[in-house]
Amino acid sequence: MRWNEIDSEICSIARTLSIVGDRWTLLVLRDSFFGACRFNEFQKSIGLSSHRLADRLNRLVESEFLKKVRYQDTPPRYEYKLTTKGVDIYTVLLSLTTWGNKWMSDADGDPVEYKHRSCGHITTPVLCCDECKAPIIPQELMPIVGPGILRKMPRDEELNYLPPILAKSLQNL
Repeated sequence: MRWNEIDSEICSIARTLSIVGDRWTLLVLRDSFFGACRFNEFQKSIGLSSHRLADRLNRLVESEFLKKVRYQDTPPRYEYKLTTKGVDIYTVLLSLTTWGNKWMSDADGDPVEYKHRSCGHITTPVLCCDECKAPIIPQELMPIVGPGILRKMPRDEELNYLPPILAKSLQNL
């Protein structure tokens, strides 16, 4: 698969990576959640060149993760605000933070913790099953073919690459 074609893959991870799959974009989103909204705030925090930062912000606006809001007319200046779609990716960043705190922190400890406003305690986000509420343990999950693939099959649409476990589950249908 070529990187410039990843957005057409029949895979939610690949399609998501087509937008947020580089470190700079994830850092722009991180800073958005930490309150940055102006170009110079992102640039100061991330240290990215103006050209590359403008590219990442424009891509996030085009993909509707951020919206561009004018805050000054002369000269025109804009802020970048998270949309509902943008806010929804926060759980991904929380998962990355949890993993990073566990595996990448130095001797001084975790660089970022999260305080749950409702109860006031420091929390470590945990994924859980939306049905039984049990914590998600990777070894207890099994990927299966979803409706996005099943509906394409009768139309003989090309499925591109399917991981072996999904190809096997198709054979068992």
